[in-house]
Parts: sequence; C-alpha cells; structure tokens
Amino acid sequence: MKNFFQFLSESAAQQAARLGLEGDGHGGWYKDGEFVAKTDKGRLKFYNKRQRVGQQDPPQTDKEKRLSATTSEPAQQEPVPQPQAQEPPAQEGPPPVEKTKGTLTIAFGRFNPPTTGHEKLLDTVASNSDDGDYIIVPSRSNDKKKNPLDPDTKVSVMRQMFPQHSERIVNDPQNRTIFDVLKKAHMDGYAGVRIIGGGDRVAEFEKLSGNYNGKLYQFDNLEVRSAGDRDPDGDDVSGMSASKQRKAAAEGDFAEFRKGVPSTLNNKQARELYNTLRAAMQIKEGWNTWEIAPKFDWIGLRENFISNKIFNIGELVENLNTGLVGKIIRRGTNYLICVTEDNIMFKSWIKDVMEAKKYTEVEMDSEEREPGKPNTLVGTDGFRKYVEKMVPGSEWGKQFINKYRKK
Repeated sequence: MKNFFQFLSESAAQQAARLGLEGDGHGGWYKDGEFVAKTDKGRLKFYNKRQRVGQQDPPQTDKEKRLSATTSEPAQQEPVPQPQAQEPPAQEGPPPVEKTKGTLTIAFGRFNPPTTGHEKLLDTVASNSDDGDYIIVPSRSNDKKKNPLDPDTKVSVMRQMFPQHSERIVNDPQNRTIFDVLKKAHMDGYAGVRIIGGGDRVAEFEKLSGNYNGKLYQFDNLEVRSAGDRDPDGDDVSGMSASKQRKAAAEGDFAEFRKGVPSTLNNKQARELYNTLRAAMQIKEGWNTWEIAPKFDWIGLRENFISNKIFNIGELVENLNTGLVGKIIRRGTNYLICVTEDNIMFKSWIKDVMEAKKYTEVEMDSEEREPGKPNTLVGTDGFRKYVEKMVPGSEWGKQFINKYRKK
C-alpha cells in the first residue's frame, strides 16, 4: 500500500505507470488498447465511471467509448473526423502579475494579548521597511486558552496601544495564514517581501515561505529577518510576552499584568483589557498553566502529550505562528507533522499549536460559530448574513429606509 507521502507527490505519469497504462504522447492513457484516462492538471482523470480501484476495470460502454474518442483518435464508425480543440495545459504556479511595487515588509503574529514586547516588534518592522511600506497582520486564531481575544477586539486594542502604527495594522478575515498574506502581496504587484519575526520563529518562516515561492506566489526577493531574541524570564521589554500576560490574568495579578501594557493606555484602559481577557479566558478553579502559557509549564504540556491526552494522529491543529490548520499525520518526541487540506505539510512544536475545529458548510449556516463569535467563514450562508447585517437595506441588514420613511 502506498504511504501518504507517495500519494501526495505522485504525478500523472507515475500513476499511469503503476496502473500499467500506455500513453499516446498527448495526455491520453490506454489499457489493452482501450482509452481509460487523460492527464488533467497533473492528475489522471478517468472516463470509465465504473472503474474499480486496484482491479481491472469492466469494459467501457458504447457511450463511454464515444466520449473517449473525442480526446484521442477518431472512432472507427466516424468516417469524417471533426477537428478537436487542444485543451490548454494546466497552469502551474501562481498567476502572472506585473511587478509594479518594490518590497513589502510584513509581521504576522498572534498578539494575544498585545504587549510592550510587541511594540519593539512593530518598531523593528517599520525601521526595516522600504520607505515605510509595511503591514502588521494579527492572526485570526481565537480560543479561550491561548488566544482569548477575538480578532476584532485584538485589532482595536492594538490600534490604541500603538497609535504610530495604527494605519498599518490590518484587520482582514481573509488573512488567516501567512500564505494568505504572501499571496495577496503577490497579487498586489510586489516584487519582494521581507518577513520580520521573533528570533525563535525565523527558521520556521524561512522554510515555509521559501518552499512555496514560485508555487503559491512569486517574488524576486524573499527574506526573513529577526526582531531579536526574547528572554521569557527578563524584567525588561525583551522579556515581556503574551504568555506572561495570560498567566498574570489567570492568576488575578493585575499589578504584574500592568507591566506589560504600554503607557499609551492609562490605568483604566489597562484594567478594562485585563477584565476583558479574564472574561474571554473563562477563568475557573483548576485551570492549567500548560494550557494557557505552555512555555511556563513545559513539563505539564509534555506529560499530557506523551500520555496521548492531546494532539493525536488524525486530529486537526492550528499552528499559532503561521495560522496553518492541518491534520496530524505523525507525532514526534515534542513536535507534530501535519498536512493541510491543500496538501501543504508543516512541522510544529507542541507548544506552538492548538486544537482546531473544522467548520463545514452545514455547521456554518448560522451567523455565529460560537455564542458571541461571528461566523467569518467565507462562502457560507452564516457569513453572508453576518455581512449583510452591516449593510443598510439588505435582507438581513438594518432597514433604515422603512424605519424612517414618512407614514
């Protein structure tokens, strides 16, 4: 039986060879002289709808033979063959876009919650940009343990905390992963991108972004720069982290929490953020540090992983650094190998992932994916209703015309 990796990488020619098919040099494949498949976007497309995987297919019907004849040589019963248009080859790689812009500098991160440590990151992004062309993209990750602030709240707080960068902070539901950001930069005509991240994330960003340059997007220049290493035990800005803030909120220590809030927020605003965070985390008795701030309880996290209580094969997880959601296909000593629905493979340390729920079209017809959290899954009825609520005069929106018209 083929393993998973072979399945992902096998080309149409390799599949055909494994099945014992003969090619005509024009994308058509034959078995014992009978047309059975053609190359379509790099994969085999079968024309015998009654095929049996791993077994000899039953003979084609007359209808299937007529269908196959249009993609190969004319059938014998057709005395005057009609010319057939050649199917254009499947496009490989990203769509071609004229490069009219230079280099875009990007920071993609969780910022949950934003802290004084993030201010250093944002300043580094700005100083490393070309002519101030940079964006800050907060991830869309949201759960009560590691990402308690929803995206809208998080962006609002960040714009208050960092007013000098407020216009560069992007709030776009389409930017769920670092790849979404890079693909948009490609479509916007940028010739290059520069990703800025913490020192502990540079290698991860370098590998992922480099592996898919030319496949999902195309840049002449793609580089990753470090914003500096962080000391989680330090007392200065370099030691401040979102993990520390979540831990302080869970422990009810506002004084410690206040140290991580920039002076751009006064004490009242800092207290409001603290209370919002605690409410979102739904703090209860018996909470575990390894769940909300794993870097401060590595032993607890690893014990639960080794005992198979978390992150098992077949489950969905989200990489908190990149936003990628994938199914676990391998468990290492302290890491996971995962594959997304688009067959993108990624490796994550267990401290950098959270459990992910796969929302389907049926599950997402409601306006809220969870109580108090709007449905932001594009393409579902629930998302349409949520957006239309904000559009005056729409079916689900506020009916201002009817409300204020003269009786």
